[in-house]
Amino acid sequence: MPSSTPPTRFAYLGPEGTFAESALISAGASSEGARSPAPSVAAALAAVRSGDVDGALVPLENSVEGSVPATMDGLADGDPVVIVREVFLPVTMTLVARQGVALGDVRSLASHPHALAQSARWLAANLPGVAPLPAASTAAAAAAVAAGEFDAAVCAPIAAERYGLATLVADISDHPGAVTRFVLVTPPGPLPEPTGNDKTSLVAVVGDRTGALLSLLSEFAVRGISLTRIESRPTKERLGVYSFALDCEGHIADARVGEALAALHRVCEDVRFLGSYPRADGRENKPVPAIAGDPAFAEAEAWLGRIRGGSPT
Repeated sequence: MPSSTPPTRFAYLGPEGTFAESALISAGASSEGARSPAPSVAAALAAVRSGDVDGALVPLENSVEGSVPATMDGLADGDPVVIVREVFLPVTMTLVARQGVALGDVRSLASHPHALAQSARWLAANLPGVAPLPAASTAAAAAAVAAGEFDAAVCAPIAAERYGLATLVADISDHPGAVTRFVLVTPPGPLPEPTGNDKTSLVAVVGDRTGALLSLLSEFAVRGISLTRIESRPTKERLGVYSFALDCEGHIADARVGEALAALHRVCEDVRFLGSYPRADGRENKPVPAIAGDPAFAEAEAWLGRIRGGSPT
């Protein structure tokens, strides 16, 4: 069982200079700890599972492009890991090139598909004759520019610094205010303590039966639990069988959340708990109705115990 010592060895989606590294730095990762770039989300999660690192910061969703399938699938499959923290990073798409290259000199350009999608209108209007090419990451594109493989790249501001590139345009985002949500993943162990403003994440496989999704949602609704995200993913077993990844308000230590997850364990084919952690999106959880608070659950449990014990109610 992992110790409760805070992680000091971190993996992140690399190479150096990615938005993931910026998010890890913003999360206050120990300056004395090691930060290791991984070539893919799968590799970052594998490093956690093998014990090569204590934690990995990986992108989960973007406010423009939606979820990151590699992370969604990587959390749902393989040995269990848990989310212990979320980090929200404002995303600024910067156009960079080698020193001395002007905007009019750009004939080739590369970036990660998400970055290209988030700056597609600007690129079409300002570089109409250039066909952008996909790269494994924004930082990989910046590194390729530094190596002379492309004239320009769309990347995070940190990449320009890391690879000695010039900034042609500081922000070419089509959607100002775009944000990417990253999650810090560790091996199973002691969970973060409840703060009163937490999220819980899980993946549930409901099976191919009528009303399966409704039964899943009902377990949260009847306990006064609000969902903050839900989406379906194929289980890869056969067409028409899906898992549902979701986030809900509350901590598994809360009676209502723990009871809901226990109920899902009964009605679903499989449930994978992905963690309970402090909410970091700047929003407050909705007030918990009195009938859904821990005291109400404790009183109901005591009442049931008296009946089972033969005492008057």
